[in-house]
Amino acid sequence: MLVIVAIGAYSLAGDLGQLGDRLGGFGWWAFAATLALATTNYALRFVRWQLYLRHQDVRVPTGDSAIVFGSGLSLAITPAKLGELVKSYLLRELHGVAVTRTAPVVVAERVTDLIALLLVAVVGVALYGVQTTLVLGAAGLIGFGLALLAWPRPTRWLVDLVTRPARLRRLRAPLLEMYASLASLCGPTTLLAATAIAVPAWACECLGFGLIINAFPGAHCDIGLAFVIYAATTIAGALSFLPGGLGVTEGGMTLLLVSGAAHVERATAIGATLLTRLATLWFAVLVGLAFLAIARRKIARRAA
Repeated sequence: MLVIVAIGAYSLAGDLGQLGDRLGGFGWWAFAATLALATTNYALRFVRWQLYLRHQDVRVPTGDSAIVFGSGLSLAITPAKLGELVKSYLLRELHGVAVTRTAPVVVAERVTDLIALLLVAVVGVALYGVQTTLVLGAAGLIGFGLALLAWPRPTRWLVDLVTRPARLRRLRAPLLEMYASLASLCGPTTLLAATAIAVPAWACECLGFGLIINAFPGAHCDIGLAFVIYAATTIAGALSFLPGGLGVTEGGMTLLLVSGAAHVERATAIGATLLTRLATLWFAVLVGLAFLAIARRKIARRAA
């Protein structure tokens, strides 16, 4: 925790007046382009969402599905984005779909997000040799999780152990049902198809990060290096289980831009980090809140 706090403090340190000067010469076209790339990220992930729903035999109108998916973005700020389980609640309220059928979809989305970011980071490590320890550690954790899905005996034993107390026993059946659905969603064919969608989706945001860095006067960072920095710090933020990876992601981005292979000026690095998070995380939350308001109105009309 002290390391996390230290990194977060580092990301916010520096001469704020110099940061203002750097932003004065910033090419704002790059920020607009990053917003467009982030929107493309959401569109591609919606395609994956539809793929998962079809796999679960959940049939809802495309418009309602888009509203539900968009609403989930409002909770991107939650630890590991698990607040996006609100999508299961909305599907139940709008169309009576059982939560046990759709909650595994949200978890499967996070799995393929991490795999996609890991693939991007692995390529970057091979080219630039940065964040090797983080990438290898993340690969180990993801591999362990996939092994549990492929080998049901220890996972079922763990569920049985956790639900042994009488007050938790009623949760055993739904948890085992959700585990079976998640294991199916992470089968080889579906996993490959979903990851093939997730990789270009997250590459869009990586590209936006690179555009923002290079839009500062005199700054230069190879796009490939920007990809690995964005992917690695996003993975670190997700695995920290802090809300939105706050502090970890920002601190990591700034630190790697200043002290890593990029050698970006401190004020520029802070500005690039803040603008990137505005155009990705906080833009997602804003879009999600708009969709959530629409979903709540539809639920209210349905109840009436």
